Amino acid sequence: MIVTIVTDVLGEANNGTTIAAMHLIDSLRKKGHDVRVLCPDADKKGHANYYVVPTINFGPFQPIVDHNGVSLAKDDTMTVARAIHDADEVHIMMPFAIGRKAACLCHDFGVPVSAGFHVQAENVTAHFFNWMGNTAINKAIYRNFWSHFYKYIDAIHYPTQFIRDEFESVIKRTTPGYVISNGISAAFVKKDIERSPELSGKFVILCTGRLSKEKRQGLLIKAAKLSKWSDEIQIVFAGEGPRYNELQRLIRKTKLRNAPIFRFFKRDELVDAINMADLYVHTSEIEIEAISCLEAIAGGLVPLINDSKKSATRCFALDDKDLFRLNDPQDLASKIDYWHDHPDEKAARAKEYQKFCGQFNFERCMDEMEKMIEDTAKIKKEPAHRKP
Repeated sequence: MIVTIVTDVLGEANNGTTIAAMHLIDSLRKKGHDVRVLCPDADKKGHANYYVVPTINFGPFQPIVDHNGVSLAKDDTMTVARAIHDADEVHIMMPFAIGRKAACLCHDFGVPVSAGFHVQAENVTAHFFNWMGNTAINKAIYRNFWSHFYKYIDAIHYPTQFIRDEFESVIKRTTPGYVISNGISAAFVKKDIERSPELSGKFVILCTGRLSKEKRQGLLIKAAKLSKWSDEIQIVFAGEGPRYNELQRLIRKTKLRNAPIFRFFKRDELVDAINMADLYVHTSEIEIEAISCLEAIAGGLVPLINDSKKSATRCFALDDKDLFRLNDPQDLASKIDYWHDHPDEKAARAKEYQKFCGQFNFERCMDEMEKMIEDTAKIKKEPAHRKP
């Protein structure tokens, strides 16, 4: 089967959508499918089965885009047409310019098309004029996603039931959806490993994810200062992003005894980092799934999760002890102290979480994605330009 994957981001694996796209591409190729990739990654020019388009220049808003380290693809009609015109199925990762052009041409060519739901409205509004908490604007973005993109899609991939419910409640429609996790790689397991010297004798708290506004990493810095075990706590931030300098200013202000460590880990390094930690904290207020949290759980850590109604991750918590009040560093500090003081209970809870992770088996999730794409490819459609 010829499958075209359309993605706005495919460069550095510094965000969930890029990682999800790479996993899907690799999985489909291993299963024997002929996979084409339509993307703006200049490094892929000249490579077989890659169709490269330019990136959009946002004019006066370009500094905001550059600051966030993510470029969006331009809807180059000829390149998009070459990538999809004889495909059996097209899968689009994001509802922006290149995705909308691809959906339009799929309609013209009669090509079945599916699309992922990897962007919350707040992922957009968090970076423009502090609109993240503006309910009216966020709902308007979802209605725009529907009317200009998803209404033309034959099958929608939702990583969680949470985001399906969120979207459908705004657009007041039931969509042709499939709820499929992005899956946890089998590499993330509990193992015995010697701690690095910089972590020796510390209570290590790991927080993974992009350093961006909606991820709220500052909550953990404040909580560490409020903890009665503040002098023992060593935070490790696994990720990079536009809020690095702001977080550094907060660290200087709080004067933590152990300065947090910031590092971007490759997968094998991240597995080791998880196994060197004592606790995982997920501070994000906005989240569609948070595979990073599930990876930490699979590696044997108990999570503390921000109890946000805009985050699917809170649904992973097995107990209220694993949630802290929305954006409340004092409550987070008290929960950190609890798990510090109850190591035996923490060890037992970690085993419960490892069993819980079985439902997110990566290969099973990729099999479900393949089935969704195959089911979509069976839809018979006449090219729009052919008149009866």
